[in-house]
Amino acid sequence: MDFTISPALDDLRARIAAFVAANVMPLEADPASYDAHENIRADLLSSLRAKAKAEGLWCLQLKPENGGLGVGRMGMAVCYGEMNRSIFGPVVFNSAAPDDGNMMVLEACGTPEQKARWLAPIAEGKVRSAFAMTEPHPGGGSDPGMIATRAEKQADGSYRIYGRKWFITGAQEAAHFIVVARTSDDERTGLTAFLFHRGQPGWRIVRRIPIMGPEEHGGHCELEFEGLHIPAEDVLLGEGKGLRMTQIRLGPARLTHCMRWLGLAERCVAIARDYAAVRTGFGVKLADRESVQLMLGKAAMGIEIGRLLTMKAAFELDQGRLARKEVSMAKIQAANTLHQAADMAIQINGARGYSKDTVLEWIYRYARQARLVDGADEVHQMVLSRFLDKEGDGFWRWPVAAS
Repeated sequence: MDFTISPALDDLRARIAAFVAANVMPLEADPASYDAHENIRADLLSSLRAKAKAEGLWCLQLKPENGGLGVGRMGMAVCYGEMNRSIFGPVVFNSAAPDDGNMMVLEACGTPEQKARWLAPIAEGKVRSAFAMTEPHPGGGSDPGMIATRAEKQADGSYRIYGRKWFITGAQEAAHFIVVARTSDDERTGLTAFLFHRGQPGWRIVRRIPIMGPEEHGGHCELEFEGLHIPAEDVLLGEGKGLRMTQIRLGPARLTHCMRWLGLAERCVAIARDYAAVRTGFGVKLADRESVQLMLGKAAMGIEIGRLLTMKAAFELDQGRLARKEVSMAKIQAANTLHQAADMAIQINGARGYSKDTVLEWIYRYARQARLVDGADEVHQMVLSRFLDKEGDGFWRWPVAAS
C-alpha cells in the first residue's frame, strides 16, 4: 500500500477539519446546543447540514451519480476522523450511523427503482433510516443465523413479517427501514432483507431503550412486527440473499465506526495535551512529568495502529474484497483505543475531565458501547481465530504483485 494521498483528498480533509473547528466544535460548550438525549439540537443540525452541503462537504461515501463525492473507502478513512473531532460532527456531513451503512448497502445492492425511492431521500438528507437486524434472546445478535423474525410469503408474492427486534439505532426518527427476516431454515439462504417505510401498518415501536451513554438521533428502540406487509418489489437483493446483504453492509459500516472513533480518540489526546501544557502541580507542569508523557505516547501509538489497520481494511474494500479479517482487527483496535484514550484524558484532566466542563465525560460514556456494537470484541477475536485455523502461517502473508 502507498499511504500518500492526493492533493485533492488532502484539500477535502483540510476543508472538513476547518468546517468542524469553526462551526461545530464551538457548539459543544453551550448546553442549549443539546437535545434531550445529549445529541445536537435538530434545528442547529439542520442549519449546519445546509452549510456543509453548500460548501461541497456532503455525503462523501456515495458515488457522484448517487449524490456523493465518491472518495472511496480509503478517502473516507482520511476524512471521517476529521469529522469526528467533534462529538456532533459526522451527522452534519450525512456520514453518521446508521444512515451511513444503509446508504452504502442501498448503493451496492439496490435496483435503480429502489435507489430512487429508498436511497435518494437519505442521501439528500430529507429522511433518516434504520437497520433492523438484532433481536432479543433467543433471537439473532452477532450471529445472524439465530434470527427468529420470520417473513411469510403470500400468494401474490408479497410478504408479511412477524417478530421482534431491539437496539435498533435511530428507529424513533427513521422514515426508511431495512429489516432482516427469516424466509426459510436454510443455513445460507434462509434470510431475506426487506425495505419498508415508517407509515406502513403492521409494526410498532415498543419502547426507546434507555442507555448509559449519549444517544444517536432516534435512540435505540425495540420494535414489534405484527404482520407488516412488504410488496415483492421491496425485497433488497433478492429472496434468500439476506446473509449476503448483511456481509456487504456490515463490513464497510463497521469500518466507518473505526474511522469516526479514531477521530474522537484524537480529540481526547488533544484535550489532554492542552491541559497538561498549562496545569502545574508541585512546581512541575503535567506535560513535563514522565508518567504523563508515557500515557500520551501510548495513546498516540494506539491511535496510529488503529489508523493503519483501518486504512488496510479500507484498501481491501476498495479492491472489491469483503476484508472480514482486516475489518475485525481494525474494529477491535479502534474500539479499545477510543475507550483507553478517553480514560487517559480524564485521568490527566482530573476532576475537570470527570465534569461536564469538557466533552470527555460524554465521549467516555459513548466509548463503552464501541466494544459491543457491530460485534463484541470477543466475536471479532473468534473470527480472527477461525481465519488463523484456516490460513495457518498464511494469516500473515504479504500480497504479491502480478509479475
